[in-house]
Amino acid sequence: MQLSTILKPAAVRVIGHATSKKRLFQDLGEIGQAVYRLNAAATVDALQERESLGPTGVGHGVALPHARIEELDHVIGVFLRLERPLDFDAVDRQPVDLIFALFAPKESGVEHLKALALVSRTMRDAAVCAKLRANTDPAALHAVLTEARSNQAA
Repeated sequence: MQLSTILKPAAVRVIGHATSKKRLFQDLGEIGQAVYRLNAAATVDALQERESLGPTGVGHGVALPHARIEELDHVIGVFLRLERPLDFDAVDRQPVDLIFALFAPKESGVEHLKALALVSRTMRDAAVCAKLRANTDPAALHAVLTEARSNQAA
């Protein structure tokens, strides 16, 4: 599995400021609807339901919100870079500015876990995060994300 199969270039965005986690989830739902034709309201509900189990802010300014969505048949992603970090109840209590959301089919088991592990490994790479924070062009961000694991795997 590669990030290029999960993340469409159109699903990579830079947002100036999200006022709350709920607003961020609404942005993710709207992007999911525009790029992948997801039901935005159902996507937001699924993200909030998952988040209620425990925060998905993994530390170092990174959040990996994820949810299972009925209408999907494969794992997809949305990446956001915030120009102003947002309090996300992360494990290290630091605000987040890099958000990689994953959406998986309701019944996906291993595929969802493999995708989450891949995204987690990518976003734990300090060099990748530095490049993401240094760019504001969505095409460049997509290239950094999709090349990161490919180069390491080779």
